[in-house]
Amino acid sequence: MKHPLQEMMDRRKKGEICGIPSYCSANELVLEQALRRAKALNTPTLIEATANQVNQFGGYTGMVPKDFYDMVLKMAQKIALPENMIILAGDHLGPLTWQNLPEKEAMENSIQLVYQYARAGFTKIHLDTSMKVADDPEGLLSTETIARRGAVLYKAAMKGYEELKAEKPEAMRPVFIIGSEVPIPGGAQEEEDSLAVTSPDAFRDTVATYTRVFAEEGIAGGMEDVIAVVVQPGVEFGDEQVFLYDHDAAVELCSTLKEYPGFCFEGHSSDYQSPECLKKMVQDGIAILKVGPALTYGLREALFALSMMEKELVPDEKQAHFMETLEKVMLENPGNWQKHYHGDDRQLALARKYSFSDRARYYIGLPQVVASMNRLFDNLKEYPIPMNMLHQYMPLAYAKVRDGLLPLDARELALDGIQTFMSDYEYAVGLV
Repeated sequence: MKHPLQEMMDRRKKGEICGIPSYCSANELVLEQALRRAKALNTPTLIEATANQVNQFGGYTGMVPKDFYDMVLKMAQKIALPENMIILAGDHLGPLTWQNLPEKEAMENSIQLVYQYARAGFTKIHLDTSMKVADDPEGLLSTETIARRGAVLYKAAMKGYEELKAEKPEAMRPVFIIGSEVPIPGGAQEEEDSLAVTSPDAFRDTVATYTRVFAEEGIAGGMEDVIAVVVQPGVEFGDEQVFLYDHDAAVELCSTLKEYPGFCFEGHSSDYQSPECLKKMVQDGIAILKVGPALTYGLREALFALSMMEKELVPDEKQAHFMETLEKVMLENPGNWQKHYHGDDRQLALARKYSFSDRARYYIGLPQVVASMNRLFDNLKEYPIPMNMLHQYMPLAYAKVRDGLLPLDARELALDGIQTFMSDYEYAVGLV
């Protein structure tokens, strides 16, 4: 059976403009909505876990790759979505979380990481060896070093896949993403004036070096499993800013794809782009659109709106105080936002709530915050939201409720906050 992403590439070779959103999140409501949309649109959904979210040591979610796979599969079974409608992917698989270790240890950990992802059944693997480790020399890593390490990880992934296939013959052969010009996971940390688009020569050098190194390592055929290269097409976001896609700035890079019909580009940090920008990216060959923080940002935005309505509707002693609970938990555990947000106390408080980088996503799934969220949903069942108030706080959702497209239910309204962003990607790749 051919991988759905290989099928997408076949369609692109025939001149069809198509692509796929890549939903990178470990939040259960985001995952639920992604699975729901796969069923509603009758199309596979691509869900990514990153090396810092999910790894052999548990990551910040506490899950190893098999745990994440099983969790998503169980959620899919609840809505009768077949397993072959889910593409699970590993993002930034490499030394990302072990950059403080020397190469030997960092690569040993990376090998185990990639092996576990492939062994668990993840079928889209981003081999990301672009980050330096503790004993690397000064200056940028060479493409040669990046490719050599990538080849080692490719072998580890294929070992995991072959073991899985031995016990599950229908297991799908994984496809791979390479590329070193990767925006910082989760968005920029500092304000920038402009972004440097990957040069065509840097892209050509990546492909040529990987092709040569794979051949030298005895895995020349492995390049047939590589379908995309991560590049910087000029999109990024930070706390308050979003760099929108500029076709003219990326046209030279994107035209280079004509030389490589077996490849497309994968665009990271595509969050908060306009629907038309996303569509143009797909047309230009950036066919895999990674999005993560925007999805939990949409959820957080909806939960804040629901909290504001709760303050109007529910007696104070019964309120969930979701906004206050989230802030309290973030202040008590500053590790996931402190290095990323800057400014005085007021600026930090605003960033914790509203930053596009959405460091709140690290906290929104914690037990105390989830309990507050569920109480909020229960309260708004007991004290229903009137349509006129819904229009005030959630005008987009109001129109859907009015037209019978969305139930007037707090949990459904929260899921629709996620869908507000997903809809842009569905439009961009031609699903709606």
